Amino acid sequence: MSEQIIASRRIDPVLVVASPISGQITSFNGPPGLFVQPGNPPAPYTVSNVSTKWMLASVVESDTPLFHLGQPVQVKVMAYPDHVFHGKISKIYAAVDPDTHRATIRSEIADPKNELRPGMLANFVIRVRNPTDAIAMPANGVVREADGTLTVWVTTDRHRFVQRIIRAGLRSAGQVQILDGLHQGELAVTDGAVFLSNMLQAPPTD
Repeated sequence: MSEQIIASRRIDPVLVVASPISGQITSFNGPPGLFVQPGNPPAPYTVSNVSTKWMLASVVESDTPLFHLGQPVQVKVMAYPDHVFHGKISKIYAAVDPDTHRATIRSEIADPKNELRPGMLANFVIRVRNPTDAIAMPANGVVREADGTLTVWVTTDRHRFVQRIIRAGLRSAGQVQILDGLHQGELAVTDGAVFLSNMLQAPPTD
């Protein structure tokens, strides 16, 4: 009598569940033997749509009136210095940090290639209004006086100077936007403006 050995392989049951969204598995809570029922936690898998990321930005308290939901945002990160990511503001938090006097703004950033990573530092630009042409001058030519007003010194012959109150706008790259008080083509002092203001305020000498 001969005996025949037959090799067999155990086949474990496999449960296939279709995800309601396309994305990436970001957490797994389904060890072997876990009893799963719809609606009962924990979910065996968490699937996230990673084509959109959140960016949390801190902005100075005085600038918060400029921001609104839906405003376009441009983002750059050190890992991809030549690439600009685009998004829009999705939430403006109500609280202001009492220590830094900054508010938090959340933006939704499109990331179809899943290049952005949690914890990355980013530089961002938020367009608060449509671009306009304006006069600008170097920041060291604008003097803040003791009463808080901003002034510049203008001249027509480079020998006599007149102090003029101005209204300033945005500051960028060492330049100050002049909204009122200075006209295109006028000559204004840049280096040494603060010394002229100090001379004007100095008491007369004998």
